[in-house]
Amino acid sequence: MVKSTIDRYGQIDILFNNAGFGRVDWLEALDPIQDIERQITADLLGVIWTARAVLPQMYKQRSGHIINMSSIAGWAAPPLYSIYSAAKFGIRGFTEALRRETAPLGVHVSAIYPGSSPTEFQKHMGENRAKKRFSTPEWLRVTPEEVAQGVVDLARRPRRSLFLPRIMGLSVFINSHFPGLSDRAQMKAFAPYHEQDLK
Repeated sequence: MVKSTIDRYGQIDILFNNAGFGRVDWLEALDPIQDIERQITADLLGVIWTARAVLPQMYKQRSGHIINMSSIAGWAAPPLYSIYSAAKFGIRGFTEALRRETAPLGVHVSAIYPGSSPTEFQKHMGENRAKKRFSTPEWLRVTPEEVAQGVVDLARRPRRSLFLPRIMGLSVFINSHFPGLSDRAQMKAFAPYHEQDLK
């Protein structure tokens, strides 16, 4: 992919790392290979490998922008999303380190942290026994078009990170500064169903 892009255009201006999927269930119910290993490989290692592949060309150009798709789950991890959140936390750390590594050579590195969005992601979540007590309110959701526009805006004006919708930054603040409150809210949504599943 990288070679064919260079052969055709002579340079690589932007890499948007967006491939990934999520398997959502209680950890002990996840298949070690299909649900855990494959998810880490696609969601985290795929991002790392692809970024690594474009860097020699971007360094040669002394320009370029790597945009990594993370998730709000990469800041505030909900129950059932243990592996998905692990990958997205990994992307956050990878993006931060790589941004500091590449900046002296003219390459920007950013991350996007969207909340819930109606995409193909839900189709690949797999069957699970766990049920949420309530779903994400409509006003906290973001459309695929809004995410796409966020990517374009970030490409035009590089910065460290972008939360979508922007109010999701508040949940990150609460999770960081009031973790007990965040724990209670999320456990209230999921924990009672785990007890039922174990019976």
